Amino acid sequence: MKKRKNVLRFGLPKGSLQEATIEKMAKAGFNISVSSRSYLPYVDDDELDVRMIRAQEVSRYVEHGYLDCGITGKDWIEENGSKVHEIGEFLFSKATRQAARWVLAVPEKSPIKSAKDLQGKRIATEVVNLTKKYLRRHKVKADVEFSWGATEVKAHELVDAIVEITETGSSLRANKLRVVDTLMTSTPRLIANRDAWGNPWKRAKLETLALLLRGALDAEVKVGLKLNIKQKNLPKLLQSLPALRNPTISNLSQSDWVAVETVIDEAIVRELIPQLKQLGAEGIIEYPLNKVVY
Repeated sequence: MKKRKNVLRFGLPKGSLQEATIEKMAKAGFNISVSSRSYLPYVDDDELDVRMIRAQEVSRYVEHGYLDCGITGKDWIEENGSKVHEIGEFLFSKATRQAARWVLAVPEKSPIKSAKDLQGKRIATEVVNLTKKYLRRHKVKADVEFSWGATEVKAHELVDAIVEITETGSSLRANKLRVVDTLMTSTPRLIANRDAWGNPWKRAKLETLALLLRGALDAEVKVGLKLNIKQKNLPKLLQSLPALRNPTISNLSQSDWVAVETVIDEAIVRELIPQLKQLGAEGIIEYPLNKVVY
């Protein structure tokens, strides 16, 4: 086999972020296939050597150079105290586009109302270091124990409070838990080993990957819009609709008509199209985008 000269060892998060990460990578142009029997997935780029690693561990392997780069949450970088280079923040998650939150939660009827009420209590969590830092900030002493899972259940019988991750809060509410405070918010980050970031080829590859991934994420909330309109109605359309600033305008075969093409937020399309129609637009086409690179 021909030896590959330039290869980027890339760690992707196995677990709750896995599906969303692979989906985003595909939109960025990197198709990854994962087998349930192997942590060595296939990727259609010979310059990438991908490994599926638990998100909790990615930053440690990147810091120590076993991986050149990886995607993991800001929370695990902080929990591990990893010294890595953060290339970019990418707001995606398994359920929503909201940042995940690590929250202090207690049973609905618990007398605990603030961090001060945790004095002498027992707390279960997966982020022991983050929780201890939180307690030190509030000058509170409490017992913090590592939780291997089912943390919400423990809050009612085994511990006084938990620190758990949530996006929507639905799981906490379903388990009759009340949020007391937020310790931190976390979003996925593309990180690199500092030596790898200093390597010209690896840095260029990482910057390209980040550019494409950012473009794919930005495109998720945008759509392309095409329409035809009479030349005489164009100034009114542009003045009335700030969403169409700096559109591409081209002449049609009919001298008194022009074509307008632009990119807008998907959230406003349903209000925008009727307005366009009222202003005389015809042949309105809305289409999805793969990437938007600014």
